[in-house]
Amino acid sequence: MGALLTTQQFSGDVTSGLALAFLGFAFAMLLTPIYTHIAYNWRLWKKQRESATTGEKAKVFQKLHGEKHIPTMAGIVTIIAVAAATFLFNLSRSQTWLPLAAMFGAGMVGFVDDIINLRGVGQGIAGLNAKLKLLLITLVAAAGGWYFYFKLGYNMIYLPFFGEWHLGVWLIPLFIIVIISTSNAVNISDGLDGLAGGLLTIAFGVYAVIAFMQHNLGIAGFCATLVGALLAYLWFNIYPARFMMGDVGSFALGTALGVVAMLTNTVALLPIIGIIFVAEAGSSLIQIVSKKAFHRKVFISAPVHHHLEAMGWPETKVTMRFWVLGQVAAVVGLIIALTGGYVK
Repeated sequence: MGALLTTQQFSGDVTSGLALAFLGFAFAMLLTPIYTHIAYNWRLWKKQRESATTGEKAKVFQKLHGEKHIPTMAGIVTIIAVAAATFLFNLSRSQTWLPLAAMFGAGMVGFVDDIINLRGVGQGIAGLNAKLKLLLITLVAAAGGWYFYFKLGYNMIYLPFFGEWHLGVWLIPLFIIVIISTSNAVNISDGLDGLAGGLLTIAFGVYAVIAFMQHNLGIAGFCATLVGALLAYLWFNIYPARFMMGDVGSFALGTALGVVAMLTNTVALLPIIGIIFVAEAGSSLIQIVSKKAFHRKVFISAPVHHHLEAMGWPETKVTMRFWVLGQVAAVVGLIIALTGGYVK
């Protein structure tokens, strides 16, 4: 009888998670026509950058994507869909308040950045000043880190095969670093049709599985909801994209991914599961350092997906091969989670 009840409970938990994924997909699909009508009527075209981060003309990028004019800010649909499903069916102080609030806070920073971009304010790269944007994301991360430590009571991280590492209040700076890194890495990766959306779907999918196996059902449901909403986004964002998520989406979803990693105590697995995000952000950093220190480029164009395009790879080939690598990395991360002590 006990085994039967256990099986019934397992079935019920799986059904709940799948239902939340379906709701995320359904809500996003219902909202997308509204967004699309507004975006195309108001001509919410993202202004492509004219200059690189280091100041010179972005000639290679302009050649590759300078003529791409599609609406931005579609990430609003994902945020609203996930928020609605979570508020209605999966609201939990200990598991979903923080990722939901952090996602919304970072999304607001991205929203302001997108609005400024649409108005054409800025020099070369239209949008918020980079230092101000970093400051605002840091403030969102700091607020989340404070709640994570003082209200939820987390005080350590877990290292696979080694065990717990108690950090105490130093967990807050780590939380801030993780959120800043993840939000910016996703933002940098959002440069090809379907790329960031597909990689995020993979990452949140594997985190849904990890959280479920940890019996963190609220977090698992939140991740499942994001997977559903992102699948709806991908329906329209795969090549040729009808719209893009914009900074409102990339900052919000990157932040949510970092928070989920912290809540599941799997932050050590995040660079593995999100290996493509690491490669994208790393290639941009290497390019900037090399140009400033040695006055030469390592990549034809950074991040690395533009380098591969400049080498002659079609946009779809880059995207799908990065999806494959992301899936392999996610499986590796899941294996480590199962064998490294993350799942009891």
